[in-house]
Amino acid sequence: MTAREKTEICKNLGFIGGGQMAEALIKGMLSKKILKPGQITASDLTENRRNYLKRSFRINTTAENREAVAGSDIIILAVKPHVISAVLEEIGPIVNSNHIIVSIAAGIIIHSLEKRLPKGTKVVRVMPNTPVLVQAGAAAICKGTAARQSDLDIVLQIFQAVGKAVVIAETLMDAVTGLSGSGPAYVFTFIEGLIDAGVREGLTRTVAQELVVQTVLGAALMCQNTGKHPAELTAMVTSPGGTTVEGLHVMERAAMRGILQDAVRAATERSRELGV
Repeated sequence: MTAREKTEICKNLGFIGGGQMAEALIKGMLSKKILKPGQITASDLTENRRNYLKRSFRINTTAENREAVAGSDIIILAVKPHVISAVLEEIGPIVNSNHIIVSIAAGIIIHSLEKRLPKGTKVVRVMPNTPVLVQAGAAAICKGTAARQSDLDIVLQIFQAVGKAVVIAETLMDAVTGLSGSGPAYVFTFIEGLIDAGVREGLTRTVAQELVVQTVLGAALMCQNTGKHPAELTAMVTSPGGTTVEGLHVMERAAMRGILQDAVRAATERSRELGV
C-alpha cells in the first residue's frame, strides 16, 4: 500500500488529549506520510500545549473535544484512564457509526467503552508502550464488536508508523500490559544494573552507560534483524570455559529467567485487577 493510498483511507483524525503519546503518533504519521497536517485535529485543555502542537506540526487544534470529534473520522482517546468516562459522556452524543473510536487508555476494556457510546460504534483498543515516544514502540491492537477488519487495518497503519503493532484477542491484553507495556521499565532496570556493574569494575559512569546502552541496542537489533533465536545468538558469544559462560552461570544461579517470568506474571495480574 502506498503512502497516497494510506492517506485516502485515513481521512481526518482527531486526538482527544494532546500529550506526549498524541505528539509521538502525530510525528510518526506525518513522517510516514499517512496523513497530512490539515487532516489532524488535537483537542487539549492547555493553551500552551495547543500552541506547541500547532506550531510544531501545523495541525489543527481546539480546546473543545466535541469539535475534534465533529471534524474527524477516526478519534484517538489519548487521555488518562480516570477521565475516560467523562470524555465519553461528553462526546457520545455526536459519535456515529462512521467514526472509529481508538482507545489507548490502559486497563479500559472494550465493553466498558462500547456501553458508554451509541450502539454500533466501531471501537478499537490499543496498548502501546513508551518507546512510541522515540518512534520505536510496541503496540497490541484488538477490535470491538462493531469494528471491521478494514477499521483494524487503519489503526495498524497508524501504530506501525511509530514502531511495531500486532493484532491480538482482548483476553490477552493483560498479558501484553505485563510484557511490553511494563517491559521498558524492566529493560531500564537491567540497563541501570549493568551500568552500576561497569562502574564497580572501574569504568566511569559515562563510559559504562555509553557501552551498556549500545550493547543492549545492538543485541536487540541482532534479534530483530538476523531471525536467529536468542539462544543461538547467546551461543555465538559464549566460548567454552570463557568469560561469558561464567557470567551466565551467575545469572542462571540467581534464576534470572524465573525472576522475569514472575515480574511479568505480577504485572499481568495487577492489570487484571485494575481493568474496568
